[in-house]
Amino acid sequence: MADARFAVVRLGSLGDIVHTFPAVAALRDSFPHSDIVWLTHPRWVELVESSALATEIWPVDSRDLGSVREVVGKLRARPWDAAIDYQGLWKAALLPFFGRVRRRIGFSAATVREYGVPILYTDRVDAKADHVAEQNGELSLRAGAKGGIAAFRLRVNEPDLARVQGELKRQGVRRYVVLSPGGGWRSKCWPAERFGALCERISSEMGITCIVNYGPGESQLADSVRAQCESRKSIAFDGDLGSLMALLRNGECFVGGDTGPLHLAVALGTPAVALFGPTDPRRNGPFPPGDIVLRSADATTTYSRSNETDRSLLALSVEAVFDAVKARLGARV
Repeated sequence: MADARFAVVRLGSLGDIVHTFPAVAALRDSFPHSDIVWLTHPRWVELVESSALATEIWPVDSRDLGSVREVVGKLRARPWDAAIDYQGLWKAALLPFFGRVRRRIGFSAATVREYGVPILYTDRVDAKADHVAEQNGELSLRAGAKGGIAAFRLRVNEPDLARVQGELKRQGVRRYVVLSPGGGWRSKCWPAERFGALCERISSEMGITCIVNYGPGESQLADSVRAQCESRKSIAFDGDLGSLMALLRNGECFVGGDTGPLHLAVALGTPAVALFGPTDPRRNGPFPPGDIVLRSADATTTYSRSNETDRSLLALSVEAVFDAVKARLGARV
């Protein structure tokens, strides 16, 4: 199968794509001369490109009928050895189905989140692994990969590195820790006031600047964190993906919950302190393991998407997180 051709489907999102890289890396290692065409949302093309794992990247917006028709047409125009759907949602599984790819590999009903999706697959895999990255690897194994997961490396664009480093230098920042208080569901986010207190401890006791990363609609959250930092040694950051990668690559440590920026930081090799509550770090934690994961012994895995901070996260004190940051920095403190 030296000239095999695979269609890989993982449309989004940030953390999920990062957790798909090890499985696709195993596919690439097993079939170094084969075509791997990755279907993803236009927003994440740059991220997939940074992995250098795909031969081609086809952007597709599942909410745009014209975009879907174009990709389905391109799928029909080529012969494929298999399509591998690492997402397990209708919007992803329908693409190779309508694209008439004969062999379609995906998860069984025991793993997928949306009911009925496995009916679209010819090969249904009962995932046995705990972590989602290793579950993805089980799909790669079904496709013929020699191993389920493999190492990968993300490339950061030099212009992004130069721009971010230049801006930090202009603001007099030499060492910094990235704090990421947001991340979609409020139930899995540590409180802003505690991030602010942590920011104060890091800046005043360690002399390290805190950069508060935030996404769309989270500017008030970032302001709340910075308002709690009395030393005011903090900077708000809301850059694009390339700038975020450049920022994370040179950060001394990252602190945040189960969100895309956490998993991106880990993939870039940045030391991390991960704060977990209603989501299970055995399934969704930093991968590969090695970073510090804090989770209350009383935490219950619910994946509840509420607007209130999960009670288990309130059990994580500022002192405990600060100690974890110091431990992660080690001799650099």
